[in-house]
Amino acid sequence: MNKPVLSAHFESRTPSDVRLAQMKYDEREVKPEAVINVGIGNVSLPTNPAMQKRMFALNAPESPFAKGVVRYSGTAGFEECQNAFKNILSCEGFDTSKLLVQVTDGGSSGMELVLLGVCGPAGTDEKPFMMIDPAYTNYISFAERIGRKTVTVKRSLGEDGKFSLPKLDEIEQTIKKNNPGALLVIPYDNPTGQLYDYETLKGLAALCVKYNMWMVSDEAYRELYYTGDNSLVSIWGITDADVPGIEGRRISLETTSKVWNACGLRIGAVITDNPEYNNRSIAEYTANLCANVIGQYIFGALAHESKESIIGWCKSLREYYKDIIFKVYNGLKEQEPGLIVSSPDASIYSVIDVRNVVKPGFDAIDFVLYCAQKGAVDCNGVQTTLLVAPLKGFYDIPAGENNPGSTQFRISFVGTPEDMMKVPELFVKLLRQYEASR
Repeated sequence: MNKPVLSAHFESRTPSDVRLAQMKYDEREVKPEAVINVGIGNVSLPTNPAMQKRMFALNAPESPFAKGVVRYSGTAGFEECQNAFKNILSCEGFDTSKLLVQVTDGGSSGMELVLLGVCGPAGTDEKPFMMIDPAYTNYISFAERIGRKTVTVKRSLGEDGKFSLPKLDEIEQTIKKNNPGALLVIPYDNPTGQLYDYETLKGLAALCVKYNMWMVSDEAYRELYYTGDNSLVSIWGITDADVPGIEGRRISLETTSKVWNACGLRIGAVITDNPEYNNRSIAEYTANLCANVIGQYIFGALAHESKESIIGWCKSLREYYKDIIFKVYNGLKEQEPGLIVSSPDASIYSVIDVRNVVKPGFDAIDFVLYCAQKGAVDCNGVQTTLLVAPLKGFYDIPAGENNPGSTQFRISFVGTPEDMMKVPELFVKLLRQYEASR
């Protein structure tokens, strides 16, 4: 009997690099005593108190769900939830008077919407989406899903742990060659932990204006920076006064997942200062009906928080992550001085490059699979393995070409402080165990 045939797209799909290790570990028959998963940015901290209050009182008299009725919101989301995103930006010193907010099912849905809104037709090379490699792998995956073309300019990781951006004239040459519809920036970068400054953003914004491109900024980690002064870097801090013509082509992607410690809430937003873009994006999203209404209500609590509360919350998170990140960074260098570890400047990630300490033929995915399926080492008397994300899928590089991610990994600083302190020893011991096995 004939079997039903999968689409070519489904047949080509493999798990996202950020989920690969966990999925393979779940299949492992004989598991070690402990596992620490830093392969995905699944924040384990409690969410904001104002959000918790609503979360634990969904049946309170003032709750819209008090009678057990859960109806759709409008496609753009509850006004209160939209105002929560605006309030955060306003408390951080940005003008929100002309900003339009569309609430989405997590930042991921926003990514897909943006690709649909700024790129050329599916299956063509017209108006590709331009990224700076390595870039968050979901953008690459969503572009493949909907048949949109992507192009990249590439950063390189130096021996000093610093990612270097190409010069603006090199970026401009790529723009001239490919005529992209939009440029993506991630100022508090995922996966590298690099922190963009305003001068860099202004230079990129000027190119967007010159070549009539949208400027898209993923601001999931906007408040998480650990170097420099105390000013927040955002697309909303660049105006026509800085770069004439930038207003009306700005788009930001927002999420409750990281700074607000609510990954599973699945609430995000697409914010723009272009009314036509906002209207068309909402029209596209009507097929989705609306974002999760319970999540919208919970996050909507932040529409009523004061500037002092918002700023204080963000400051406490910065202090928490900065302490952990620098301890892990130093621990990795102490365990194996030959490792290249990206400078911990922003977000909740670092990249580890093992190119100087492994034998030829090393493949990051093979190491990740080894740790998930076979590897375990002694850590304080407990057999433990470590799950990390291979960086190969974060580079948009054709098959067969050299991929810098073959020796690189992303670690997420999402475990408990106690678990995070074990990461340097675990990573180096497992790496040596794996190298001895091949």
